[in-house]
Amino acid sequence: MNTIAVVLFLLSCAALFYITLGYPILLALHRRSAPAIRKEFIARPVSVIIAVHNGQQFLRAKLESVLALDYPRELMEIVVVSDASTDDSEAIATEFASRGVQLMRVPRGGKAAALNAAIPQLTGEILVLTDVRQALAPDSLRLLISCFADPTVGAVSAELHILQGERHEESDFGLYWRYEIWMRKHMSRIGSTFGTNGPYYAMRRELAEPIPPDTLLDDVVMLLPCLFRGYRIILEPDAKAFDFPTTLKSEFRRKLRTLGGLWQVFLRHPALLSSANPMRFHFASQKVGRLLLPYALLFLTLSAFGLPAPWRTWALASLALFYSLGLLDLIMPEKLILKRITSPIRTFLVMCAASLCAVSVFFVSPQKLWKVTQVSRPAAGSGPQS
Repeated sequence: MNTIAVVLFLLSCAALFYITLGYPILLALHRRSAPAIRKEFIARPVSVIIAVHNGQQFLRAKLESVLALDYPRELMEIVVVSDASTDDSEAIATEFASRGVQLMRVPRGGKAAALNAAIPQLTGEILVLTDVRQALAPDSLRLLISCFADPTVGAVSAELHILQGERHEESDFGLYWRYEIWMRKHMSRIGSTFGTNGPYYAMRRELAEPIPPDTLLDDVVMLLPCLFRGYRIILEPDAKAFDFPTTLKSEFRRKLRTLGGLWQVFLRHPALLSSANPMRFHFASQKVGRLLLPYALLFLTLSAFGLPAPWRTWALASLALFYSLGLLDLIMPEKLILKRITSPIRTFLVMCAASLCAVSVFFVSPQKLWKVTQVSRPAAGSGPQS
């Protein structure tokens, strides 16, 4: 029994280390790079698509942001796709009709179904997909389109910046997101990412294919034809979009959906682990590893009880301290310096819990995992910069 526990404990330690630190280190040390992206701005007809369900809180500002983009207006087709909104979203979109904004109404079916309905009716050479909440830097569209001068590029993602929040948990997610961006920059250098930043990306229209209506990660599944047909999916770090910080509760729900969507991708597209995917090692290390992370932590905890003394005592004491610090964060005052330790631990544990709960995608309708994201007001002076 002790031997099994020791082996399981060591394997869990190795898995946790590789997923959280080992793979990022390998990525940073990876010297082989794909050819640099050739960038040249060539104005092309684009279709800007904003799929929205009850987004009245953000839609007016979003449309002003899109209309302020530094791009030839005559080459922009702007379409708001209302997924059976019941608030004032459709009325707000109609207000912008004289400025060239089109409203398309579709039956309630979720974002994937809305995109499936809208894309065949669009005329742009490049599809630009953006969510309702995020502000766009004025030069961002030109920067995205410049990347399509390279014939190997199938899709380009903007870099999403999370505005500075006033709470530690919001700062933790901003730090986590900067880590994500770092990973995507390195994968773009090596070859390709696996998806885009869903709030703002562009892709060649001829690569767009219908996706299952219950898709939870449209910004991954929409881009798989690019990957499998030999195109690169890259991040353009100079193209900026800006989002509000989110609460921990809201981020749990978002991660529950995105990780549930990752389970969908993993099981529906096994070719991602085959030679058809030139980035399969990175897909396994990053994406599959992310799904396995909470199970490694769970097995680490359970196997610690079977370790021989005195290792059992040290392991259980360390784990108890780790979990206690995460729980202590619930009552820790924001201004206390210990919050800088407890808040990241709590955030990590909440994300692991979301990953464990993500398997619910196999037992409930995927659409039930869509929840409205609750955002916070950014800290003073941290608004978008063009």
